[in-house]
Amino acid sequence: MKELIDTFLNYLTVERGLAKNTILAYERDLKVYADFLKNNRTSSFDSVEKKDVINFMISQKDTGLSANSIARRLAAVRMFHRFLVRERLNKDDPTALIDSPKLWKKVPQTLSVNEVETLLAQPNVRDKRQGMRDRAILETLYATGMRVSELVNLKIDSINLTAGFVRCVGKGNKERVIPLGSKAISSIKRYLEYSRPILLKKKDSEFLFVNRSGKRLSRQSVWKIIKYYSRCAHIKKPIRPHILRHSFATHLLERGADLRSVQEMLGHANISTTQIYTHINKERLKAIHRQFHPRP
Repeated sequence: MKELIDTFLNYLTVERGLAKNTILAYERDLKVYADFLKNNRTSSFDSVEKKDVINFMISQKDTGLSANSIARRLAAVRMFHRFLVRERLNKDDPTALIDSPKLWKKVPQTLSVNEVETLLAQPNVRDKRQGMRDRAILETLYATGMRVSELVNLKIDSINLTAGFVRCVGKGNKERVIPLGSKAISSIKRYLEYSRPILLKKKDSEFLFVNRSGKRLSRQSVWKIIKYYSRCAHIKKPIRPHILRHSFATHLLERGADLRSVQEMLGHANISTTQIYTHINKERLKAIHRQFHPRP
């Protein structure tokens, strides 16, 4: 089983050119699937039947997994079995007539403009080792709406502070150019001049943001930075790694930005993904209506 999964993952990497994080997600989902089959005495993918896949989905639901997560897991299983049939490694596709669980779109958690301002003010920029770097990180995330994984992979030659743009490589190795605001440009300049040389300690790195050892920051490190300063700002909302990305999109749309432009800046392949942020705006308007209308 492992050998066939590895063959599929290699196909996704070499022929489909999917991003590393996407490959890792497929690998995790298929490992869970393979473990389920083994525990239920199914020793090969060729002997899997429709009822086995359905039982797998039910088992995932019993663990408390959301419909969205089950649907994503089923999508990985479906794509895997189609690959096996197409490559003539298996005869039949047991997922062919299985419907995805009913999905609902969750409205992403966002921060208000005041909460973002408070969050961005938390790093002590007099601290040239980390404070300046952390302010530049937060400012860049909010100014561009990029994913944390995209931020940690930014390279020095990806930014043009004179023109005010950053070149970002997103999912599927798709490149996009995003404007940088004046506050982000100013923070990055201070970081490059004062903080980054101290962190590098005469070393060299192609990556824009580095840690105390002069190496590229990890996604987990940036996530910890966001959580730490959120606590410092006394923000009570649940904090997720993409909360500044969600806030970026929501605040743009609230101020009249068109959906297509926001889609391009976020790097969404499908505009329906971007449309979730219009629901946030509608919910905000409904809340204002309930609060101020004499007959809510």
